Amino acid sequence: MNKTLYIIVLLLSLVGCKPTASVIVTSKEEAKSKGLYTEPQNTATLPKNNLKSTSKGIAETKKQESTKSKKTKISEPEDDYEPDNDGTSYFVKQLIHTALQYDGVRYRGGGTTPAGMDCSGLVFTVFKEFDITLPRSSNDMAKVGNKLKTSEIKKGDLVFFRTNGRKVINHVGLVTEVKDDEILFIHSSVQRGVIISSTKEPYYQRTFAQANRILSNELM
Repeated sequence: MNKTLYIIVLLLSLVGCKPTASVIVTSKEEAKSKGLYTEPQNTATLPKNNLKSTSKGIAETKKQESTKSKKTKISEPEDDYEPDNDGTSYFVKQLIHTALQYDGVRYRGGGTTPAGMDCSGLVFTVFKEFDITLPRSSNDMAKVGNKLKTSEIKKGDLVFFRTNGRKVINHVGLVTEVKDDEILFIHSSVQRGVIISSTKEPYYQRTFAQANRILSNELM
C-alpha cells in the first residue's frame, strides 16, 4: 500500500515539472500572424486633409479678427481740377459746388442755415463762405456789380426776378450752367426750397429782371 502511494506521488511530480514548449518569433509579420502583436493606434494624428482645413480655418479667423480690430476710415475722393470747356475758373466751380451742397434745404424766410433759408439767404451764405459779403436782400444785391446782357451771362453770375407783380426785385439765384439761350440757376423757392431752375420755365421767363456780375473778371 505504501509502495503504491509512493509511485503515484512520483508520477504526479514528474507530470507537474514537464517543461512548456517555447514560442519563437523571428519578425513583426510573424508576430502579427500569430496574434502576438498589434499596430498601435495614434488617435491624436489627424489626416492631412483635416490639417490643411484646420490651418486654413485658423488663418481665416485671424484675418477676420484683424479686420474687425481696424477702425473704419471714410476717405473722400481726391479729384484733381479739370478746366471746363467754357473756361470756368476754379473759384467759380468751388462757388457753385458750395451752393449745390444746400440743394434740398427747405425754404425759411430770413433763414441762412441748412435748417432753412430764403433766396437771398442762400446767395448771401454761399458768398460769405468765400469771405465775400453781399447785401442781405435780393433788391440790394441787384445794385452790386455790373449788369449784363443775356448773352454775357456766365456761371457764377446772379440772376434777379420780380415775382410779386411789382417793379421791385424780390428774388435772386446763382447761375450754375449756361446752355445756349437757357440759363440754369440755383435758388430757394417758397414751395420747393433750394432747387435748380431754368429761365426756360414760363414763370421765370416772364418774371426775369436782370443779371449782375458780382465777381471780378480775374475770378471768373
